[in-house]
Order: sequence, then structure tokens, then C-alpha cells
Amino acid sequence: MKIAGSFLKIQSDKEKIDKLNDAVDQIHFDIMDGKFTESPTLDLNIIKNNLVDLNKPIDIHLMVFDVEKYVEKVLEFNPAYITFHIEITNDPKHYMEYIKSRNIKVGLAINPETNLEKIYTYLNDIDLVLVMSVHPGKGGQTFIDITDKIKSLCQYRKQNNLNYVIEVDGGINNETIKKIRNADIAVAGSYITDSNDYKKQVELLRGDENE
Repeated sequence: MKIAGSFLKIQSDKEKIDKLNDAVDQIHFDIMDGKFTESPTLDLNIIKNNLVDLNKPIDIHLMVFDVEKYVEKVLEFNPAYITFHIEITNDPKHYMEYIKSRNIKVGLAINPETNLEKIYTYLNDIDLVLVMSVHPGKGGQTFIDITDKIKSLCQYRKQNNLNYVIEVDGGINNETIKKIRNADIAVAGSYITDSNDYKKQVELLRGDENE
């Protein structure tokens, strides 16, 4: 399992972002418009200056309604993935094709309360499924058990010989991560960045992988 570090709570601190980059497998970049979520993220021009030295793959999570607008804004970060929410549209294929046309892998995010059936139609055409284990928009929330979703996505992937990556985001710590070991990527923010030793926290997240 890969650990993706979210810098949502340290987004104005370049030194801490650099430290996070050194500790994790990839960087999870949350972008919020203040409409799909209660609060917006910092201005992208401010964040940009804090990301210049990152050398890990960047996984951008759009919590926005205007997907195309933000895709154009984040191209300069050379993301490996851009993920948007199934809840914002009845025509996700339009946005999927738009992101792919920029030569970027595409992901679909699904909120804890959204039925998984809503995304099955699209799993053949995406590269990543982001399962939210908190409600979008705030760091430090309590983990919501989405174990059944992970199990179903793993089974569906195997049965249909698909290749999408399964990522989980929200409330991840050294205990809750045990519930999602079948996923491919765990996104952790507060658990890492609230500490002084980021690498130690990441080691704790990896701790029981072989148990």
C-alpha cells in the first residue's frame, strides 16, 4: 500500500510541505472551491510557490463544481492523476474525457453516503477510484467505515479484469488504516502533519502491512 500525504493543514508552510514530500510515496493535493465544500483552499498562486521542489507524484483531488476551470489551473503542477466527484454531475464522461485529453490519468471520487452503484458504469474508463471515509472539505474528521465499498471495488476489479487504483481518504491513522489494507493508496493528512516526525508517522501507517 502506498501512503499519500495530504498537505491541507500545512498548505501555507513550504518547509513542512517539503518534509511531507520526503516522507510519503506521493502527494495528495486537495482543491476546494468553497461551494462543493464549506471553505475554499488557499489561492493556487500562493500554494504554487510552496510546491516547486516536490519530486513525488501529485494526485489532485478536485472538490469543485467547475471541473474544467480547475483542470486548466492545475496543469502546471504536472499531476499524475486528477480526480473529481461523481456527485457534481450527471455526465461524468464529459469530464473524464476532458482530463484524459490533457494526458492525465482520471479518477472518480465518491462520498461516504453515495451508493457505489453510481460509479460502476464508469470503472472501465477510469484510472483511480477515491473512496471518501470522511465528508469532503475539512481535515481532522473521524473515519467513517467504508470497508464494504473497498471490498466491492476489489471484487469488481478482479471479476472484470480492470486496472483502476483504489484510494481511501479521510480519518486515516495507524488504527483505521488496518480496515482498508485492501486499498492501494491511503491518504493521510493530520495524522502525519500534526506530529514532529513525519517519517515516523508514515512508518506507523505501514506498520502492520505484513501481519
